[in-house]
This record gives sequence, C-alpha cells and structure tokens, in this order.
Amino acid sequence: MTAIAARIARRRVANVVFEAFCWLITAVALLALAAILWTLLQKGLVGLNLDVFTRSTPAAGSRGGLLNAIAGSAMMCVLAMVSSVVIGVLAGTWLAEYGGNSVYGSVIRFLNDVLLSAPSILVGVFIAEILVTHVIHHFSGLAGIAALSLLAIPVIVRTTEDVLRLQAQTLREAGMALGAHFSFVIRKILWRAARSGLLTGGLLAFARISGETAPLLFTALNNQFFSLDLTQPTANLPVVIFNFALSAYDDLRRLAWAGALLVTAAVLAITIVARVVAGEPKRS
Repeated sequence: MTAIAARIARRRVANVVFEAFCWLITAVALLALAAILWTLLQKGLVGLNLDVFTRSTPAAGSRGGLLNAIAGSAMMCVLAMVSSVVIGVLAGTWLAEYGGNSVYGSVIRFLNDVLLSAPSILVGVFIAEILVTHVIHHFSGLAGIAALSLLAIPVIVRTTEDVLRLQAQTLREAGMALGAHFSFVIRKILWRAARSGLLTGGLLAFARISGETAPLLFTALNNQFFSLDLTQPTANLPVVIFNFALSAYDDLRRLAWAGALLVTAAVLAITIVARVVAGEPKRS
C-alpha cells in the first residue's frame, strides 16, 4: 500500500506541475497577444480618419489615405474566393465521397496537405514565374488573385472533406433508397446538412488570404493610384503596409498602422463570424 500511495502522490505532483506549466505558457501567450493588440490599437487609431477611406495612397508629406489599397484588396480577395470555393468544395467532396481510401485519393489528400502547409512566399514565387514572367509579362491583380486562390483552396478542400465525413451515413442511404442519384444526394442533402461547416471553411480561408503580403509582392505588386483594372499592378493593403512601415516619414507610418488595424479588424470579424456559424445547432 505504501508503494501505491507513493505512486499516486508522484502522479498528483506531476499533474499539478504540468497544469501549472500549461497555465504559465497560456498566460505568456495571452500577454504577448494583449501587448500586440494594445500597440496596434494605440498606433492604429491615431492614423484612422475619413481620408483613409476616401483618398488614395499619398506621397510623403501629402494628404492621402488607403482607398485604392482597400479596394484592391477587396477585389482580389473576393475574386480569389469565388474560384477557391468552387474548386475547393468540389475537390473536398470528391475526396470525401468518391476518392475514399483509394491510392489516387490518398495522393491527392497528401498533396493538398503539403500545399496547406507550404510557405506563402513559395506560392507567390511560383505564380510569378508562371504568370508574371511567361504569360502576362508584368505584375497584375490577376496574378495576385491566382496566388491567393492557391493559398485558399487547400483550406477549403480540407474543411469540406472533414465536414462531409462527419455527416451521418443514414443521410446517404435514405437518399439512395428513394431512388435519387448519388450526385443529387450530395447536392440536395449532404451539402445542405453541412452548409454551416462549408461556410466556416470559406470564411477561414478568406481570413487567411486577407493579410498575405509575400505572394502579392511577387504578383500584384502595388499601384499608388486608384484603379479597378486587374490586368495592371494593383494596390493592396498588405503591400502598402509593408512599404509604408519601412518609410522614414511619420505620416506614411501612421497610414501603415491604420492599415494594419483595418486588416486585423477584418480578420477578427471574419473569425468571429466563422465561430458563430460553426457553433450553430444542427437542424434535423
């Protein structure tokens, strides 16, 4: 009994030490996050004003804002998500419902996981080599859209596959028992049952690409003027933040902080919406 009591005491001590270590690490992470957010709010709110949303990026010492960068980022992200959602949902559906554990399905799943963890700068260099160098022959918003799509697709594919695999097998069997083709069952039953999960995957993918800088440096680059022509270099918030943050001028650095605050607020809002949607009770 003495040996058993000693063993229990050691396990309790080890458990307390481990829990204390977890609390300590969590506190350190939360403090670092709070410090980042406080600095961002403190410096970003100073640069926020009406000009940020109504004027294009200025030269140093001139009056200006981030209108062209906001419009460029919005256009590229939205158009990238349109193609990403279509490709990602279809590919994830194939992996969940048709590919299964086949060799081809396993290879596609492995390649998608590799692309999911690939550094975004490599994606930017790849798209730049293909589109910017050999197809379009100059920087453009279209190349930026392609780079952002390549980053968003793996997220949607993985989310779609996982969500569809969680759907009850009885849904498939009930639809097939009524004589419906399997593709009809997927479109009308499985996708509807999993729509909150599919929407969550799309929102998370959008949150990921909205702040990417490296791919856009090699593809869309930047444009100091307001332009809706995606065949030309296109202004975007991440690259403007990167350029202005390195500037020696205080007014440009203030705009960089304001842009960083806008991107952070957008990502936070999208993440909250995704969590709310994911937490909705399932309808039977």
